[in-house]
Amino acid sequence: MTTRSQADECRDCQQVVRQLATVVFPWDTTRALELALFRSFASVRIGGLLHATGEFERRPQKRYDDTDLIVSEIIENGFDSPRGQHAIERMNALHARFRIANEDFLYVLSTFVFEPLRWNERFGWRRMSEDERLAWFRFWRAVGERMQILGIPPTLADFAAFSSDYEKRNFRPQAASRQVALATREMFAGWFPVPLRPLVRRSIHALLDPPLLAALDLQPAPRWLQRTVAAALRWRARLLRWLPQRRQPKLRTRIARAAYPRGYDIARLGPARAPRGSCPLPSEQGRAATAVAPAAAERGVDG
Repeated sequence: MTTRSQADECRDCQQVVRQLATVVFPWDTTRALELALFRSFASVRIGGLLHATGEFERRPQKRYDDTDLIVSEIIENGFDSPRGQHAIERMNALHARFRIANEDFLYVLSTFVFEPLRWNERFGWRRMSEDERLAWFRFWRAVGERMQILGIPPTLADFAAFSSDYEKRNFRPQAASRQVALATREMFAGWFPVPLRPLVRRSIHALLDPPLLAALDLQPAPRWLQRTVAAALRWRARLLRWLPQRRQPKLRTRIARAAYPRGYDIARLGPARAPRGSCPLPSEQGRAATAVAPAAAERGVDG
């Protein structure tokens, strides 16, 4: 009975997450997961490693597309589908090129859980039900288990406590994290016409909380802009309540991308080989015992 119950939970959470991310809240889910990137950058070890690879600074759009496609394959097809399994295998293979501490994997996983939940509480056109929130957590917990992440907390409350404690211990300014964040911010700004880009940059800052801004050494947006951005997103939510609800899924795997004009192969997503600054993980070491070798922490950052 217990085994069947767990199997039912796995099947159900995949269906719920696909519906939430592709039909009910497709735009919101994408924006929330983009904010999750910045939380990862703020970790000294994670930000240092990402800066050392140079991928975000040299090829930010391709790095974004590859991450987006891998995550979208898992969400849209489910982690137990052939394509979902293939995407997780590719993600594990890319991560295996580096020394990454288990708690760093665990923290990044927590951002995939909590950023969409926080966004929904602030800006969703409706609130997720408790069952939907639990399904979202179960989905990412199952993905984490398939990534061989150890010690995933058993409840949302426990995971939230871990995430908060991790940030207190690992968020602090360093040049590497700031540079990766700025490169990513410039990529997002580049999606808009040149005259709008200064406003886009400041609007991104308006969506980041003070501890995160401080860890990335980014200036807070003016109060008026923080209020304006929040108000605009809340008005959008009110408008959506009155519009006809989406019935067909909006699939990010179907979006045309300049990096893949003829489509993509999951096995080729990400860098073809380990980029500069990579540090292979010795095969005899378990993930729980590993720690990221951070880039040298640099303090005095410019502008």
